[in-house]
Amino acid sequence: MTTAQERAVVFPCDAEKLIGIVHIPPVASDCGVLIVVGGPQYRVGSHRQFVLLARYLAANDVPVMRFDCRGMGDAEGEISTYEDFAVDIRAAIDAFFVNYPHLESVILWGLCDAASAAMFYGHSDSRVKGMILLNPWVRTEAGQAQAYLRHYYINRLLDKAFWKKTLSGKLDLKKSTSSLWDLVNKARPHKEQAAPDAPGENTAPIIMPLRKRMYDGLAQFTGWVGIIISGDDLTAAEFEDMVKGSKAWKKLLRKKAVEFHYLPEANHTFSKQVWRDEVAGCTLAWVRRELQCQK
Repeated sequence: MTTAQERAVVFPCDAEKLIGIVHIPPVASDCGVLIVVGGPQYRVGSHRQFVLLARYLAANDVPVMRFDCRGMGDAEGEISTYEDFAVDIRAAIDAFFVNYPHLESVILWGLCDAASAAMFYGHSDSRVKGMILLNPWVRTEAGQAQAYLRHYYINRLLDKAFWKKTLSGKLDLKKSTSSLWDLVNKARPHKEQAAPDAPGENTAPIIMPLRKRMYDGLAQFTGWVGIIISGDDLTAAEFEDMVKGSKAWKKLLRKKAVEFHYLPEANHTFSKQVWRDEVAGCTLAWVRRELQCQK
């Protein structure tokens, strides 16, 4: 029985060298998955998720590449952020095509800010035919505070232990009230945050508000999109709240026919094997469907 192979690759990104691992399946495929890694993180992933995912997909005839962006893991250069990953992603796709000549297209797979980076980049490269986005990062101070108030504080009010602590006098009411009031103030959008989720003008990407840049990138993308959401994660909750509160985002996601997959009990990094396995299974199903559509 032929098994998947793993090949370490070194490839250029501007003047720096990046490190990647290409997972080569036993059966050739013309569509591969590029795992984009956010920061501060490297190609193995939390709980070895990226390694396990890549090996699972390759064992099921899907080629995969995972890599370190500049300044992370074994890559050279100064550390960069997800806002500047475009150069790294393009270099990685170039290397993927060189090291796996059967490729004709790729699917970007990213968790948290790597999902945001994928939204920024996908439309600019015709080789990208799909994106799988997990708990996308849409963080603003107001959005974070709103998510915390809606999801954390409501659960606290329903928690028997909270009321037991309150009635016993063990809760510092002054400190708790001050913390709550601070969140309420932060949750009020400032003028520059009032409509960050609406369609944007041609503003320079580096200064474009995060949500608007993500919206514009997704609006220009012509491929398919799958979004995986954790139920026990404030980052995911903030993304969902943004969508629910924005007519523009809801319309865009309907227009793009974006497919969602929910893991109600999962946390941000899918720390349990059962959650990682479900993510891997969902990823494979979406990739296989893409392969069928290409035939």
